Amino acid sequence: MTALDLSSPVAVVGTGTMGQGIAQVALVAGHPVRLYDALPGRAREAADAIGARLDRLVEKDRLTGADRDAARARLLPAESLSELADCALVVEAVLERLDVKQDLFRELEGVVDDDCLLATNTSSLSVTAIGGALRTPGRFVGLHFFNPAPLLPLVEVVSGFATDVTYATRAYETARAWGKTPVACADTPGFIVNRIARPFYAEAFAVHEAQGADPATIDAVLRESGGFRMGAFELTDLIGQDVNESVTRSVWQSFFQDVRFTPSLAQRRLVESGRLGRKSGQGWYDHRDGAERPEPDTAEQRQPPAYVVAEGDLGPAADLLALIREAGIRVRDEDDDNGTRLVLPSGGQLVLADGQTSVEFRDVVYFDLALDYRRATRIALSASQDTSPQTLAEATGLFQALGKQVSVIGDVPGMIVARTVARIIDLAHDAVAKGVATEEDIDTAMRLGVNYPLGPFEWSRRLGRCWAYALLDDLHLRDPSGRYAPSLALYRHAHASDKREGNAS
Repeated sequence: MTALDLSSPVAVVGTGTMGQGIAQVALVAGHPVRLYDALPGRAREAADAIGARLDRLVEKDRLTGADRDAARARLLPAESLSELADCALVVEAVLERLDVKQDLFRELEGVVDDDCLLATNTSSLSVTAIGGALRTPGRFVGLHFFNPAPLLPLVEVVSGFATDVTYATRAYETARAWGKTPVACADTPGFIVNRIARPFYAEAFAVHEAQGADPATIDAVLRESGGFRMGAFELTDLIGQDVNESVTRSVWQSFFQDVRFTPSLAQRRLVESGRLGRKSGQGWYDHRDGAERPEPDTAEQRQPPAYVVAEGDLGPAADLLALIREAGIRVRDEDDDNGTRLVLPSGGQLVLADGQTSVEFRDVVYFDLALDYRRATRIALSASQDTSPQTLAEATGLFQALGKQVSVIGDVPGMIVARTVARIIDLAHDAVAKGVATEEDIDTAMRLGVNYPLGPFEWSRRLGRCWAYALLDDLHLRDPSGRYAPSLALYRHAHASDKREGNAS
């Protein structure tokens, strides 16, 4: 089944920010668009707001004046649902309450033709549950746009339990015809993005709650070492702490309070205090006029070591050896099948974060995972009270000699970037195994939906088959709550032979 013909009218019910954005997308694509809102006058106000945005597109040379005028002529506010009777697609963007949405679609079903595609833009409710109120749930799908809808390319096309594949395909192809990048998804809590993104927030908050580092330092490490566009604390301040915490809580409850999705107590306290982020002036950070942004903890300059001894394969951190040599520091390679570390002149060891803690070993400094060690501008180090000051100083000086700023955090197993990426990879493998989406669609969704530098399966291939499993298994031994227990899907992936799995990630 192909995309809707451009002559087919599209209706949007609910004229808030998302409703207006979706209407603008359909309008610019060439459809006649009807706007409806239960509050009198709101549809007309929304039409005027969309018209003003079209004017700005003309001013920026992103739309011609003729196309703007034609689009305005196709945009009609509706005063009642009955005016949507000839629409081929109705997209709902109203209050996130199951009963409200079910009542709306029951009413719509008595207005539109039997072949009209009905869609919800819900981000947190079950598509199956909403569609369960309909006489013909086969034509009901989720079309989850991301805010702002006119700018962000991703659309999650969600099939409920009763959704007919022909209607899901029609929705998918229509989104693509509108210039969006659709991904197909089964009806699961959080769909793709909001399910798999939970560890990005949860692990940052967990490190903070464990007194491992402050928000500014964690955010800086996620950005400058992990390659993420924003850190978890600044991003949730932008989203709104209440909104982010609500999504987390919804996913957690929908998974029957699965410990892997447990909300953060620290974030709950933030919401309870009214510190909701930028919109309230305060969140993790102070956004009021004149407030200074806190700086990340950065180590003072230290002398680099004269040499290091490389024992074994450093795995994802193997590029460090070339960088160390380029900095003029001698590297002595020693064959050691069991070694995965750098030995410093003090005799202390420098080890890539692996889910263990510094306190378990004599004189060890852990360093965090980086997306690209050559391009990273900051590296986090972790040491315990048993790590000698000389070893920590040499480790700090080594990375500073490579042009990196260094943040020393507490003795946190898995550190910051490593544990976050490992958990994202795990949830992605689990989602594929449970039929939520394909590897390709998950990678696309995470890159486009939340601007991750790599998709989870791209990361998995880069880091190696066993990397995420080994790190999470180590973390699980130290925190046996189940939060870090590797999924069965990741276990199978880690232990499958290359011959049977081919080049699978």
